[in-house]
Amino acid sequence: MSSDDLWILGIHMTKFGKHPDKDIVDLASEAALGALEDGGVTMRQMGILAAGNLLGGNHVGQMVQKQIGQTGIPVYNVANACATGATALRVACMAVKAGETDMALAVGVEKLSGAGLLAGGSRKSESPNWTPEGRYGAVAPIDGRIGTETMPGVFAQVGMEYGHRYGGTSFELFARIAEKNHAHSTLNPMAAYQKRFTLEEIMNDVMISYPNTRPMCSANCDGAAAAVVVSGAKLATLPLEQRRRAVKIAASVLTTDPWEEGCQVIPNVNTLTRNAATQAYEAAGIGPGDLDLVELHDCFATAELVHYDNLMLCETGGAVDFFESGASWRDGGTPVNVSGGLESKGHPIAATGIANIWEIATHLRGEAGDRQIEGARVGLAHVIGLGSACGVHILERSAA
Repeated sequence: MSSDDLWILGIHMTKFGKHPDKDIVDLASEAALGALEDGGVTMRQMGILAAGNLLGGNHVGQMVQKQIGQTGIPVYNVANACATGATALRVACMAVKAGETDMALAVGVEKLSGAGLLAGGSRKSESPNWTPEGRYGAVAPIDGRIGTETMPGVFAQVGMEYGHRYGGTSFELFARIAEKNHAHSTLNPMAAYQKRFTLEEIMNDVMISYPNTRPMCSANCDGAAAAVVVSGAKLATLPLEQRRRAVKIAASVLTTDPWEEGCQVIPNVNTLTRNAATQAYEAAGIGPGDLDLVELHDCFATAELVHYDNLMLCETGGAVDFFESGASWRDGGTPVNVSGGLESKGHPIAATGIANIWEIATHLRGEAGDRQIEGARVGLAHVIGLGSACGVHILERSAA
């Protein structure tokens, strides 16, 4: 155990779903207190708090402190689209790595039940002509002009583009990805939905944006997740039981869109994900073949397919063959989204990044119950937020 290592000492997520009797402070506090208890530590021992939230207003971190304990520490309020939770965790990691503190708390929270489809801010105009104005001058909103900024439409385009480039995709193939994730969800008591769907039910449900029907889309819901990050030097001073349950953060990476000679308006979810994965594998000293499970950002079934490729779980262009091989099922060679994924577990935006890490950590600890991936030692958690931001974390089981 190196003194420079970073570890997750405690981690917790609330049950995702509808929580009409709780606001964002209630949910975030539940997750934060759960993570502290899980790690066997208290708020008094935290050196910083990183709080992720998109839609709840300002100073969520300070509001949480008022509920769980004001200790005067720095609070970083984070917003980074769907990568908000992963970004909050990365802020905690950087503070510990920099020596600012030996323990830090990260939390992500959102209330989204009943929010409907998430759009990119489309604007309507009565005039058939568009006049350039504002900071971006000649760059207009694309919604309804050259594509769409509505999330289901964006990721429908992403999946269709992959099929056009490499072949092998079909409406049924994408539906089978959702069938897998809903089947996995039946073993996850923390998921918002725990219902198995037949392929016919998925394909015949309401079409949201071809080829994604309603069960192929992530579920907007309420929820929170939190994690306590500790330095290797501090962990070495803690009791054996705490060391045994600690999970090593072998890599923590955050990327944005690189410059590329092409359209800078339509989001490219592929390049920044592949760059993040490449950096994470290098930092952890492993390759994709070393992973025992993956939680990736399946905001839509089409997104899961392309991220098989982006995370290099298969050769370039081989995502269809990877899925057809059965590798991504929980009894396959590289289980993907054994939690049920965002399509079943739910997607309270700012909580998702830490919730995906909670799932991986739970398996590495051997505490995942009926959905446990036996012998899991290494896992990868991935999230992506349009705008764009991609977070990849690689976790390893403790050797203590």
